[in-house]
Amino acid sequence: MDRNEVPPWVLALEQEHLEFIRKFVLNSGSLKDMAAAYQVSYPTVRTKLNQLIQRIEAVQEDDVEFVNMIKNLVIDERISLDVAKVIIDKYRMDKHH
Repeated sequence: MDRNEVPPWVLALEQEHLEFIRKFVLNSGSLKDMAAAYQVSYPTVRTKLNQLIQRIEAVQEDDVEFVNMIKNLVIDERISLDVAKVIIDKYRMDKHH
């Protein structure tokens, strides 16, 4: 997979988050097994998962708001569609590098 194909929410995650996701998948999504793997309580793992969910949602919401603003400028004929595409691509590239 090329870096440009990686979703923005993945690029916004820290290595620690990616490792949590990897362990989560390898444990078939079992929070009980995750708690055992991390040697912490179930509520601690649940809290960590909730924080990860919030992080992913925040990245997606930021992108949606910005892209919608740019699309509205196109609709209002304040910028061209080609310019909008360049701005959005540049925004996403800068934001995730």
